[in-house]
Amino acid sequence: MNAQELKRYAREKGADLVGIAPIARFESLRPERSPISIFPECRSVIVLGRRILRGALRGVEEGTNFNSTYGMFGFRWLEDNFLSRTTYDVTCHIESHGFEAVPLFGYAPDGMPVGHPVAEGKPAPNVIVDLDFAAQAAGLGEIGLGGFFLTPEYGPRQRFALILTDCVLEPDPVIEKRLCGDCGACADACPFGAIDVEKKVIAGVPGHQMEVATIDYRVCRSCPNGAMAGPGRGDRPDRGAAACARACVVRLEEAGKLANKFENRFRKRKPWALDLFHRPIGADEAGNPAYLGCAARADAREK
Repeated sequence: MNAQELKRYAREKGADLVGIAPIARFESLRPERSPISIFPECRSVIVLGRRILRGALRGVEEGTNFNSTYGMFGFRWLEDNFLSRTTYDVTCHIESHGFEAVPLFGYAPDGMPVGHPVAEGKPAPNVIVDLDFAAQAAGLGEIGLGGFFLTPEYGPRQRFALILTDCVLEPDPVIEKRLCGDCGACADACPFGAIDVEKKVIAGVPGHQMEVATIDYRVCRSCPNGAMAGPGRGDRPDRGAAACARACVVRLEEAGKLANKFENRFRKRKPWALDLFHRPIGADEAGNPAYLGCAARADAREK
C-alpha cells in the first residue's frame, strides 16, 4: 500500500479531499491535542474531507430553511453518516493491508467531556486532535483570518475526519497562505462583533503559521444568523452556514480563488441578519449589518 493507492481508494469511497502528514509535524502540539497521545506508534496522519454542498447553504442564505438543508446535508448527516462511512471504509482498507488505523472525528475540544489521567504523565481523556492543524499539516489548505479552514477547492465548505496509522506513507507538502486576503468580510458580516481582527493569535504548523482573529464563541453560541449546535460536539457552535462563513464564500468565489466553480453567483440578494432578540437588522449597500440590536450593544458595552 502506498500513498497514491490509498488516495485513489479514499476517493472511490467518497472523499473529496485527502492529505497525508508525517507524525513529525505534530511534535509541537500539546499532549491533550496531539495524535501521539492517542497512538504513540503512529507514523502517518491521514486527513479525509467531504465537501459541504453549496446548495446545502442555500436555505440559510435565503433565511427560509436551516435544518433540512445545511443542518443535515452540511452538518450532522454529513459528519455522522457520509463522512464517517468514508472514514470507516478507508480504515478497513488500511487494516486489511496489515497496518493499524485509528479513525477520529474532527471535533473541537470546547465543552467536550474530560476525564482523569489513567497514569502519571498521561493527558486526561478525551484527547482531541487539533483538526485545523492536522488539515494544514496534511497539505489541504490554510487557516483563514476568520478561523475557518480554507481549501483551494471549496474554501470553508468541507468537513474533515482523521485516520492515524503506523504505516509510513509519502506526505503532502504544507501549503503556504494564498486564499485568505485578510479582507475582514467575515468580521464585517457578524452583527455582534464576535470576530476581533485587531486581536490576533498565531495558529498552524511551525514554519507555516498564520495570524487568525480572536473569536468569542460565547457570542457565536447565541447567534441566530446560521450558527448551529450539534449534539455530542461540545459547546463550540458550528459556523459553517453562519453569516461570517457565507460572507467568506462570497468573497472567495468573487475573487475566482476556488476550483469548485458555478454558473451563477452564490449571493443573489442582500444578506439578512437578526439581532439577539431575533429581530431583523438593516444592511448597508455593501450588505453589512447597519444596526446592532440593543442586546448586541449591551453585550459590547460589557466587554
